[in-house]
This record gives sequence, C-alpha cells and structure tokens, in this order.
Amino acid sequence: MEEKFYSGFISIIGSPNVGKSTLLNALVGEKIAIISNKPQTTRNKIQAVLTKDNFQAVFMDTPGIHGEKHKLDRFMQKSVEAALTEIDIILYLIEPTLKLIKRETEIIEKLRSVKTPVFLVINKTDKLSEGAVYPIIEGYKSLFNFAEVINISALENKNLDKLLDAIKKYLPEGPEYFPDDYITDQPEKQIVSEIIREKALMLLRDEIPHGLAVEISLFKQRQGTDFIDIEAAIYCEKKSHKGIIIGKNGEMLKKIGTKARADIENLLGAKVNLQTWVKIKDNWRDNEYLLKNFGYDHRRIT
Repeated sequence: MEEKFYSGFISIIGSPNVGKSTLLNALVGEKIAIISNKPQTTRNKIQAVLTKDNFQAVFMDTPGIHGEKHKLDRFMQKSVEAALTEIDIILYLIEPTLKLIKRETEIIEKLRSVKTPVFLVINKTDKLSEGAVYPIIEGYKSLFNFAEVINISALENKNLDKLLDAIKKYLPEGPEYFPDDYITDQPEKQIVSEIIREKALMLLRDEIPHGLAVEISLFKQRQGTDFIDIEAAIYCEKKSHKGIIIGKNGEMLKKIGTKARADIENLLGAKVNLQTWVKIKDNWRDNEYLLKNFGYDHRRIT
C-alpha cells in the first residue's frame, strides 16, 4: 500500500526582529533569507521548500508587521496580508517577553479573522527555563485559541524537530508541489542582491539601512568556466549617505563587497568577480517605477 503524502503552505509572521528569517533558513537548511538585527530587513514574501519522504512544507517568510510611511512599507504589508490567506498553517513568531506591546495585540486582532490553524512559536528560548516561559504562554493563550504552542530557538536549532512534527500533523493530504531538490522561488539574482544588502545592513549605521536597495546590472558566467561576473549598484537616498557607504578611501564599500562575495560564492558554488557602485536616488521608497525595478512589485503578490 502506497504511503500517504502530505503537503501545504505555511506562513511565518510576526513583529520585526523576532527571528522569522533565521527560522526559515534553519527549517530548510539553506540561507534563503537575509538576517540582520535591524527592522525591515525582509521586504519580500520569500518562499522556501522543505521536502521529506512523506511530506512537503512550503514556508513563506514575510516582512515584519509595522506601520506604513512609504510606498515600500505598503508593499511590505500587502505581502503580509497575502500570506494570511489560502494557506494551511500560520506560525506566529514572538520573543519571550511578558510585556505585550501594542503591535502584538494588533497582530492577534488580524489573526481573529482567519480560519487557518495558528501556532504560537516562542523563539529565542535557549537561555530561558520552562518556568520562565510559562507565564508568557498563559498571557498569549488568554488572548487567542492557538492550535499549538511550541518553544524554540531558531539560532540553536532547539525544538525544530518538534515544530516540524506539529506542522506535519496539520498538513492535508496533497501532491508534491515542487521537485525534491527545489528550495526557493527566489531567483539567484534576487538572492545575490539581498546578500549584498545584508552585508551593508551589518556594517553601516542605523540611519542608513532603511534607505538602501541593491540592483544587479550584470550576472554572467564566463564561457567555459565556473567564474561568474556580477555588477551591483547600491542605491541610497542622500548624498551624505553615499559617502558613508563608500567610506574613507573606499574601505567601507570594499568591506561590504568582500563579505558579500564570500556568501555569494557559497550560494552559487563558483568563483565570483563582484563589482559594486553606490548611486543616489532621492525618495526611491515612494517611487513605484524604482520599487518595481528593485523587485518590490505589488503585482507579484498573490
């Protein structure tokens, strides 16, 4: 008798900086989403696939839920709203704190309108005792009827097997939507641009990163070799920011490129010649044409 196969779509939602991208990467075992301790790191809805012997889980990482100041913010929140519909499971990720901030109550209000099973996933619990987590669980359970409550540490891979077991339990019978070796819907160029942005987020001051975007103008493998030439433009919104990104004698831009190239070579399995430039585009976060060029196109959200 043929074993049943289970498959479905799982959204990972939550406030900025709770570890959604770290969890996505840990679950599929590959670096798909970039990671930073700065808010608004994830801007697109990112899809990653985990295939096992008898189930396939399609995870969707979403931007952190926050207010809207720019058209880019509105694009990001549309990504979140889209991730709450036509899916099988919602993983609501939180940090282990007793203080329930306004944003969390707003997220719970959004969840009241969905019929999908919602898991409360408490991240960053590797340094906490079960006793310390219990009051947090009780506080959230008093506000919403969660299908499952699971404590994890995405960074330390703690209880991820328990989380996957629970996910499998709620997946419906279904087809294998993607081939076994399929990992993400993100084109290589898009992942490369995000890796460069990640390194900039890591190295630059707090006031700059929100106004950064990266556009790949050249992505070409040299004929007959495994060598790839990549040219990328880092866009910022102010002339003063351009100087900071380049740094004295070009040192900061060089650091960004060096760190990015190492990750890109690991991703592509090839040697990379990475060339980067810095350009200024005033208020690009409110320019629909530029948002589309940078990969933030609302028409791609389904």
